[in-house]
Amino acid sequence: MGFDIAMSGIQAINEQLGTISNNIANAGTFGFKSSRANFASQYAGDQASGTKIGSVSQSIGNIGNTTQTGRGMDAAINGRGFFVVQDGLGAPQYTRVGIFDSDANGFLVDQAGRRVQGFAQAPGSTVLGPLGDLTLPGGQIPAVATTKLTYTSNFSADWKVPVATAVFEDPNPTTLPPKVPDPSSYNMSRVSVAYDARGNQHSITQYFIKTDASTVTVKYAVDGNPSGTPVNQDAVLKFNSDGKLETINGTAITEVPPPTHTLALALNNNGAVDPLTISVDYLGGTMYAGEASTSVNKSDGYGAGNFTGTEIDRDGSLIAKYSNGQRQTVGKIALATFPSETSLVPTSDTSWSANLASGTPLYTTPGVGMAGSLSTSALENSNVDVTTELVGLMTAQRNYQANSKVLQTESTVLQSLMQAM
Repeated sequence: MGFDIAMSGIQAINEQLGTISNNIANAGTFGFKSSRANFASQYAGDQASGTKIGSVSQSIGNIGNTTQTGRGMDAAINGRGFFVVQDGLGAPQYTRVGIFDSDANGFLVDQAGRRVQGFAQAPGSTVLGPLGDLTLPGGQIPAVATTKLTYTSNFSADWKVPVATAVFEDPNPTTLPPKVPDPSSYNMSRVSVAYDARGNQHSITQYFIKTDASTVTVKYAVDGNPSGTPVNQDAVLKFNSDGKLETINGTAITEVPPPTHTLALALNNNGAVDPLTISVDYLGGTMYAGEASTSVNKSDGYGAGNFTGTEIDRDGSLIAKYSNGQRQTVGKIALATFPSETSLVPTSDTSWSANLASGTPLYTTPGVGMAGSLSTSALENSNVDVTTELVGLMTAQRNYQANSKVLQTESTVLQSLMQAM
């Protein structure tokens, strides 16, 4: 019986050593979760017959430290959850390793070439599609014409009413160069950018003229040519005694919706005249003493752009980037959480599959429900504590030696008995 008990101990320790060795070997593997071999007693009826490895526990809940990689398509999960991927047979698998890229067919895949699952999203929309393969866009995005210009500024109360009269019309634009207004006829000018439907960029110059103690008139020129703007499109900004904007073109800003100034432009594009209507928003403007300062000068619309790459945001958004500076969300990466994640079945050192014991996965997006948010341009390290594993290795070695000593002693006792007979 002593031989059998000692042999069971040696066999169990061999299995334990295999688990410890695997942990140490994967101490540098991203997303690896360490395991622990748990010993259990063996009985033959009511008599002890040795030991065995009763189970192997996974430390899935222990999150490893993160390493910054500087790569926009890397992501680590802060908290619970798993990235969802599909293998070649269409079976879902779950991993903590967020090393992503695109394949030849434009699908988002992980480092093993498995398709990453998520929710498709149309650019400009917040509505998420059904769970499925995520695809990355390619090629160009078309130009979008400017429809709104937002300009916020302090128009200095120290301005003087110009003595000179501003001339903003070119009497013969076909033969004469644009006529630049006399600088003494206005108080300030600012240039804004607008795009037509073909993606051509145009400059809209705003000339601000103080007409009385509480009024500023705005005149416009397009691409440096006042004749590009039809006449009688001046904006009139009226301020109250507190220096806050009160009316735009006579309409109180307290109206719903608040008033804006409409510019109807006729743009000359290589002989073709393209119309462009822009709503100019001056809300937030002030007339305080001191220097005139611009805080907002921006417009919507953009020219055509070529796809340059993708990156992942903290909320799992898959963002496509373009050469014109535009960034469009084209989907969100899904995370899966489980009622009992420690019951997942490992299919590799960094992937798992669900079973009855783990429960049904709940699919959501990062930062929603029990799913953790993402650290972008980062990866989760192995959660192996090498020092603890080495201590376990030495303990296993002593246990192995002790069981070997039992075998040696048992053999000596039997030999002595045989000689005594």
